[in-house]
Amino acid sequence: MPLFSLTRTVPLPPDEAWRRLTEWPRHADAVPLTRVRVLTPPPHHTGTRFVARSGLGPFTVDDVMEVTLWRPPAGDAGGMCRLEKRGRVVLGWAEIEVRPGPGGGSRVVWREDLRVAFLPRFFDGALERASHLLFGRAADRLLARP
Repeated sequence: MPLFSLTRTVPLPPDEAWRRLTEWPRHADAVPLTRVRVLTPPPHHTGTRFVARSGLGPFTVDDVMEVTLWRPPAGDAGGMCRLEKRGRVVLGWAEIEVRPGPGGGSRVVWREDLRVAFLPRFFDGALERASHLLFGRAADRLLARP
């Protein structure tokens, strides 16, 4: 199961970086060929469930996620969100951490432990590299757009 982590330092205050990263439907704008549907009513909190459907036509994969930790940034304290992947194909977890950064900005750490059911461990290296690239670009897009 590949574990990867990426870090970004951005000039956004922590609450704005948090908002941009945890508005789940916005992830569809940042990840190619993906649609996101939130399954629980707002506001987001522990227990929020959503599904990211990626692919084209009949070749789609659902990444069903549930928020198991929801602690938005407050004052000088950073925020942490943990997602458990609950689908049949995409498994593992993700964590998004937002802390105060230099000059009133934010330091964002996105960690993900990703496994694809039925995919042999032989592919872990390629999956890790592809995920790091895909999620790095998604984080950059989410943090760049209001």
